[in-house]
Amino acid sequence: MPETTDRLTEAEYLVRERAAEYRSEYRGGRMVAMTGASRAHNVILLNLAREVSAQLRGRPCEAYVNDMRVKVAPAGLYTYPDLVVVCGEPAFEDATLDTLLNPEVIVEVLSPSTEAYDRGEKFAYYRRLETLREYVLIAQDRLRVERFVREAADPDHWRLSELSQPDASLELATIGCAVPLREIYERVTVPPAAGPPRRD
Repeated sequence: MPETTDRLTEAEYLVRERAAEYRSEYRGGRMVAMTGASRAHNVILLNLAREVSAQLRGRPCEAYVNDMRVKVAPAGLYTYPDLVVVCGEPAFEDATLDTLLNPEVIVEVLSPSTEAYDRGEKFAYYRRLETLREYVLIAQDRLRVERFVREAADPDHWRLSELSQPDASLELATIGCAVPLREIYERVTVPPAAGPPRRD
């Protein structure tokens, strides 16, 4: 992902970003342009968002897709998760209400250009968010969903479970939602993941 060569303060980034036509992350003092998403990426994301939103109806929770910026203050990072959910009162950086501070669930749909970052450096950043309880990675080229859950007894420890069967359900216990993989991947043709899934 291309980035600007000049270093910016967080305030300078927000001014530029709010006026920009295209979205950019803020990492290490620089703006990093976001790449476009494939058809499969968009279909998977909207399938999941539709199901989660329906299950959250009437509850004190909000789900945001694509355009809600999240600030990871300890890492000096501003980013745009594919799906982010908060229950209770959302906390924002300022009165513009476009930068969330207290996400509880974050979902990223993997793509070839971002998979290594989403699994590695970005997840390391996200783990610094004290409010984050679940982090989900969804493959778009095969039937595979990975769910990381923060252990209540040890906040530095995350438990991984992997799902790769159509009848399996992604259980988002933090927000009380469950979505079968066949609904997440509806209208997307992917081969099943190799090997048996790991479960909680």
